[in-house]
Amino acid sequence: MSRLSEWLQDGVRITDGAWGTQLQARGLALGASPDSWNLTHPERVEEVARAYVEAGSEVILTNTFRANALAMEGDLDAINRAGVQISLRAAKGRAAKGRALVFASIGPTGKMLMTGETTAEQMSAAFAAQAASLAAAGADALLIETMSDTDEARLAVTAAKRTGLPVIVSFAFDSGRNKDRTMMGATPEAVAAAMAEAGADGVGANCGVGVEHAAALCARLRAACELPVWIKPNAGLPKMEGSEVRYDVSAEWFAAHFAALREAGAAFVGGCCGSTPEFIGALVKARCACV
Repeated sequence: MSRLSEWLQDGVRITDGAWGTQLQARGLALGASPDSWNLTHPERVEEVARAYVEAGSEVILTNTFRANALAMEGDLDAINRAGVQISLRAAKGRAAKGRALVFASIGPTGKMLMTGETTAEQMSAAFAAQAASLAAAGADALLIETMSDTDEARLAVTAAKRTGLPVIVSFAFDSGRNKDRTMMGATPEAVAAAMAEAGADGVGANCGVGVEHAAALCARLRAACELPVWIKPNAGLPKMEGSEVRYDVSAEWFAAHFAALREAGAAFVGGCCGSTPEFIGALVKARCACV
């Protein structure tokens, strides 16, 4: 039995919520690098991770989304290792049920292969270096998230699989008439087939559209492959109020979609942009109500 299968024996796992907006609430300036806070403000990063664990998250991510050599500069090995260590410390907060799992976050490079901004070799090297640092620091699994280009995702999966850790890859679907395609035009069916072929251990959707569209995406991903499905939709659409970003979806409304997500075949459910520990607490209650 694979590690992912073992983790899913008891049913749907509740993951965490947004990190960026939570760090901004703790003083991170708009446009500033969240990842660097692993070294400069580790206590505030840990506050976010711990808040999700205390709310009931059984899987938490790491503050390492942009920490690859094509997306940012700095001591990336130290930033990635610190990100995992911070989340591992916070994960111990659920001692009554054993610690939460830590899935280390790997985001896109922000470069386009098709325009020649970078090469496949450079992209592969960036992903490989980040994955190696995250694995060496003790992550339980790797999550490649918010992808839009299947070619970039394939390179990331291949690099991440070299660590020996389970690898889940998640795409942002927010384009097309029905908001069911990635920015590069890939459908859930195309994504699922490509990632299964690439050797991913799980596939999913995060960010992009709101939770009301997530069950349909989940069902299509699940029908197109045998992989566990990871779902982390946004808390609605962002609205600017002065210098602050606001989301107007309530935690209760968000969590009311849990039953539909479970029915659609979701294996992991959490929230993305705009979600908070309150959203995770509401998801935990919704899962209990479905038992």
